[in-house]
Amino acid sequence: MYPPIKPYESGFFQGANSEKHQLYYEVSGNKEGDPVVFLHGGPGGGTDPEDRQFFNPEKYKIVLFDQRGAGKSIPSAELENNTTWDLVKDIEVLRQKLDVTKWHVFGGSWGSTLSLAYAQTHPDRVKSLVLRGILTLRRSELRFFYQDGTSHLFPEQWEEYLAPIPEAEQHDMIKAYHSRLHSPDENIRLAAAKAWVKWEMATSRLIVSADAVAQAEKDDFANTSARIENHYFVNEGFMRDGQLLEKQEIDKIRHIPTIVVQGRYDVICTATTAWALKRTWPEITLHIIPDAGHSSREPGIEKKLVEAADIMASKGL
Repeated sequence: MYPPIKPYESGFFQGANSEKHQLYYEVSGNKEGDPVVFLHGGPGGGTDPEDRQFFNPEKYKIVLFDQRGAGKSIPSAELENNTTWDLVKDIEVLRQKLDVTKWHVFGGSWGSTLSLAYAQTHPDRVKSLVLRGILTLRRSELRFFYQDGTSHLFPEQWEEYLAPIPEAEQHDMIKAYHSRLHSPDENIRLAAAKAWVKWEMATSRLIVSADAVAQAEKDDFANTSARIENHYFVNEGFMRDGQLLEKQEIDKIRHIPTIVVQGRYDVICTATTAWALKRTWPEITLHIIPDAGHSSREPGIEKKLVEAADIMASKGL
């Protein structure tokens, strides 16, 4: 990772076709550098100052922004007019605001979903893709993490995730959580949000991180992350099942230089999806990190992401 830096520009921009959503953005690095946009995970996760450090600040003009309802964007946790395609339009609004013609796109987990959706919609605006922990929101992917899959590897954490949900509703955990995250009772909403986020935090690394799990106890973070994630997942990403992997969609971006970094033991966004992407799009470079889970902060993943960003900067695209 590169040393910490501070942004030289920050502010808010109005979301596409929305007077309600005001999105936080920031720019750091080299004002005349190669532009790169960082697309955070979740959805609803927001950006972190450390996210700037994936990029060489002498080579890159580094753009971060918080997606609708996430991070510093307002209103917080707002679900109205908050879909994948709204976010794709927001990225274009930001690109035009910053007077960028084409940029590199970097995203992991949900950020990989949004990166693919954006690139397939605006392939002429993308110089390269660096993706981590591929998520395409197929029903099979959501089922593995939220219903039957990861539960077999983390049984004690799974029991805590099941706890707020009556047995009669446990056949569809995403739907059951949706009803509680929209309960009129604030205590029910918050308890559900914390349990939802704790499940993700407890399973995001090869070795469980106590610090990551503790994030779930922060009321605002839990509420925002859980409500937005569940909103997207109950609606299956607002796209066809498997849409991002369809040949006609991949053909739109087949020419874009792309590096994918995937943890072998990622139980949130499993390697099978990265492999499905590779089979449909053999031109990509796929790195499977043998001793890593899901988090971008896993040492092997972090190192390879920095290397990937360096490679894209060196290509002179």
